Amino acid sequence: MSIQFVYSHQHFVTDVYRISGNNSAKNSASTKFDTAIQGGWADRMARGIFRYHLGDLKTRVLLGSHGYVAQLNIQRGIQRRKPQEILSIKQEFSAKQFNFNKIKHDEIIFEMIKDKKGCTHLTNNAECPQPQKMVVLVNVSPLEFGHCLFVPDPAHCLPQILTKFAIHVGIEAVLLSSDPSFRVGFNSLGAFASVNHLHLHGYYLDHPLKIESKPVKPLCPEKGFYRILDFPAGFLFYAESEEVEKVAQTICEVTDFLVNDNIAHNLFLTRGSPPCVQTQGEKDLCSRKGVRIAVWPRISCFGAKEEDAFNVALCELAGHLPFKNKKDFERMTEEDVVDVIQSYLLPEDEFHQLEQQLTEHLLCS
Repeated sequence: MSIQFVYSHQHFVTDVYRISGNNSAKNSASTKFDTAIQGGWADRMARGIFRYHLGDLKTRVLLGSHGYVAQLNIQRGIQRRKPQEILSIKQEFSAKQFNFNKIKHDEIIFEMIKDKKGCTHLTNNAECPQPQKMVVLVNVSPLEFGHCLFVPDPAHCLPQILTKFAIHVGIEAVLLSSDPSFRVGFNSLGAFASVNHLHLHGYYLDHPLKIESKPVKPLCPEKGFYRILDFPAGFLFYAESEEVEKVAQTICEVTDFLVNDNIAHNLFLTRGSPPCVQTQGEKDLCSRKGVRIAVWPRISCFGAKEEDAFNVALCELAGHLPFKNKKDFERMTEEDVVDVIQSYLLPEDEFHQLEQQLTEHLLCS
């Protein structure tokens, strides 16, 4: 029987700041969520559940304005499960392919269940009420410390298309952590998702990323819809603890639009500063009270195509680059990285047209 992690709204952490400098700032003690994720993950690593041992990764920050965090992770490129062949963004779930109903039970850390009455605890009690659950399991081919997968009730056999529930719980997971280095993300089919069974990624990266405070332009302020002004071109939403339901609904409207138009996309969720239009003060820039949700529409990649240096997926678009080989890790510059990422982005005219379509779509919804 899986351990249940039961949480409520009152356990979201709001007093989080990032102190200027290169290291993450934890402004409060680790939460039960962080302790459960990190402890469960470390336990599985010690027991040999993973495909390889993940030690301290060699890391360097590339020179330049984007602040790319490059890490050398050769084992993930070699040992990870071969990605499934994806032929469509709307590809149906197949029970014949690998899916998360086929994993070992020991890979499950816990099941997340929200208790709206207000109690957070870990329990083995089968008498607990059973609302919608999110199963949290280790990624056996980790890219960083604490790398786990968030799978909405695997028995439902949902394809890799975002639902409001998945987005909602993804945002709440970030709010349950007191550590600004905890990130959550999603790769759609055609955007380097390797398994067609609905899941999000979660992991800790103890380095600040520019996406946490990049400037934005309002597109539909009443819906909290912004455009990211810096490279790579994308859209941004922002949610504090009281706004999760509303923001999750709007994001789902956007991702549904993208799926219906057969546009691949990646999402990245991280603690970040509010998307103020005017120049922010130091306090606003350092605030990590809420969650920034970046959405990047991109060119679809079908079949088994992969880059030699790194794939362009959720973490790479956010500025975190897990390199597959030492040569590229040591030699690639910011300009090289931009060239690779640019080749996967929509042409400027297509992006601008999509921006207009999405703005009109949200205004009419």
